[in-house]
Amino acid sequence: MKTYILQFVILLNLTYAVSAQNLTIPPKNYVDTVDIAMSVNRSSDKLPLSDQGNSGEWKLLKKFSDEFDKDKINEKRWYPNNPKWKGRQPTYFHGSNVSIENGEAVFRVNKHGNEKLPEGYTHTSGFIKSKNKFLYGYFEAEMKLMNAPWVSGFWMTNVSKDWWTEIDICENAPGLSYNRNDLNSNIHVFRAPEDQGNVKEHFSRTKKFYIPLELQDDYHVWGLEWTEEYIRFYIDGVLFREAKNTHWHQPLEVNFNNESNKWFGAIPDDNRLDGEFHVKYFRVWESKSTSKAK
Repeated sequence: MKTYILQFVILLNLTYAVSAQNLTIPPKNYVDTVDIAMSVNRSSDKLPLSDQGNSGEWKLLKKFSDEFDKDKINEKRWYPNNPKWKGRQPTYFHGSNVSIENGEAVFRVNKHGNEKLPEGYTHTSGFIKSKNKFLYGYFEAEMKLMNAPWVSGFWMTNVSKDWWTEIDICENAPGLSYNRNDLNSNIHVFRAPEDQGNVKEHFSRTKKFYIPLELQDDYHVWGLEWTEEYIRFYIDGVLFREAKNTHWHQPLEVNFNNESNKWFGAIPDDNRLDGEFHVKYFRVWESKSTSKAK
């Protein structure tokens, strides 16, 4: 009964928010609740939070990881902006919105000054993309999401002639009241070669989880365990989703960004331009069953 009451209240709140802002937002359909009581206490930085006993025989790849402890973005590891994508209108990706401060990567909005933006863009946000590609492994970041109407993202993708797949480790906008307790998980295939499913039209496998806390209030650890057989998603060491790996066999780049996205109701608000997305670290591991970065 409590579950039905919760879903009814959430539906009422969402209906009000959508009518008030006239946005196109998919209806909520929570598949499960994340048990935050199962959160893991870390004993070693050298291991994934969800596997502190190292049952997966993980080896930290320091040369591809980043503690963000330098004075600026390490351009041996990262593109300081997205070299192939301008951004989802009306928000343009601009390098001025990312900085290293106090041992963290900090993403802001509208730090481009008086620079004129391309047609169709009214605001700017930040983006960094890894210069390395990875095929399988364990990927982890500790982050504090924006408390403002923008999406905070930690995800993997690679666009090529025959392949285009995506794994969204974190894609959430808790800075909007009706998204406060949403934990989103999505994996996409836009195209795949004939010997890997012969995909010609985009499809995605989307799930939304209820988490009984507000993600923007504190730092949380996001993890992805990606093997040839399965894809597992973690928050604070808690496994909240596992998917069979049917198509995600393409080397992928790692992305961190903040952006606007109407599907989350994350539309630029000139009264809320002071939000920040913080990333404490990015770490990647390989095991005996995974491949190294490409």
